[in-house]
Amino acid sequence: MSAAPPRPDENRGSCVVDETGRAPAAAGDDAPDPLDGDERLPEYFGTAWPQVERFHRMLVEEGELRGLIGPREVGRLWERHLLNSAAVVPYLPSTGVIVDVGSGAGLPGVVVAAMRPEAEVVLVEPMERRTTWLEDVVAATGLGNVTVRRARAQELDGALEADAVTARAVAALDKLFRWTVPLVRTGGTVVALKGSRARDELAAAGSVVRKLRLVETAVHEARTLPGLDPTYVVTAVRGGSGDVR
Repeated sequence: MSAAPPRPDENRGSCVVDETGRAPAAAGDDAPDPLDGDERLPEYFGTAWPQVERFHRMLVEEGELRGLIGPREVGRLWERHLLNSAAVVPYLPSTGVIVDVGSGAGLPGVVVAAMRPEAEVVLVEPMERRTTWLEDVVAATGLGNVTVRRARAQELDGALEADAVTARAVAALDKLFRWTVPLVRTGGTVVALKGSRARDELAAAGSVVRKLRLVETAVHEARTLPGLDPTYVVTAVRGGSGDVR
């Protein structure tokens, strides 16, 4: 989903964290992004760099104005949002259909589409102003492998059959699995970006995992650039034709 304002985490007392497991910056922190101009970024993103750089520029120029990111997120877009989104890519297929549920500002879906140019990427988002933004991003970046669908995941059962479904900052895993597994073919994978409590969250979703016949569930510590905090990626394979509602 988009870079929404951080939410309270009931297991952290009064500390507020976002879905990546990181605390927000202190009030008044409007410093420039320390990764702006970092020569490692073009190398990391490779052939996807022109699209990702254009997407970053659009978020800087329009993201706050269009209600997609908070004012203190502009100075940390690379690490907290774009590289965080890129961390999911190694766990996604290079071809086939990838659905990004709750795409919001296009995180991780736009980054995924740029880095997986041979895949068909479907950005699913229920809010009209966000789907308008996503269509603007697709046009500006020239991503020809993207379709934008205005809908909730639950409304697309039977309308999509994905090789992989991904999501970021959408819901706890028990709910997320219920919403996304119906969109995944047997043998396909749900790939979720989560915070540092990913293992606890996966354990808490155990009954749903069994009901939906998910197999090969795992939590991966995914890294991008040296020196940056890891991102946690949860993967689960749809193993059979059980009850997915």
